[in-house]
Amino acid sequence: MEDTVTIVRLDEKLLLDWQTELRNHSIIRPEDYFQKCLLKNSNGEMITYLAYQANRMAGCVNLIFQSSYEHFRENKIPEINALDVFPEFRRKGIASKMFDVCEEQASQFTDNIGVGVGLNENYGNAQRLYCSRGYIPDGRGVMYNCEKVQPGTSVPVDDNLALYLIKSLKPE
Repeated sequence: MEDTVTIVRLDEKLLLDWQTELRNHSIIRPEDYFQKCLLKNSNGEMITYLAYQANRMAGCVNLIFQSSYEHFRENKIPEINALDVFPEFRRKGIASKMFDVCEEQASQFTDNIGVGVGLNENYGNAQRLYCSRGYIPDGRGVMYNCEKVQPGTSVPVDDNLALYLIKSLKPE
């Protein structure tokens, strides 16, 4: 069926395709990003999932086991990170399917999962998606580059300004 979404784990054979697709969609990553991801995948620090629909790459996401965000790292909360669904595949449930896979994987060893979301309007769809999936603020306030923004200080409203959310994976 053409609408079927397949989620696969990144491996060395898929690395160049992933790199090419991100560039084709103007998603810029540092030059060493892809090799670092492959290394982290091979040593168990994270899992990168690639989504395919109709035999075309539709998006990608990382499940990080040692988050850069201190609260997640200290509490062994895996983080969903760098979720991208390419424009022609949006609003088809692909992001939700990638979340399903990440949550299922994480539920095998932990009770909670987390995600950071930007606070500018570019992240509006992500903010709504995360809330609809049961993610709630972790209660630690706004972060800039994973560091707490102190009351009364100013920071740029850019991609580094985020709120971190958590979700319980325990069956109700």
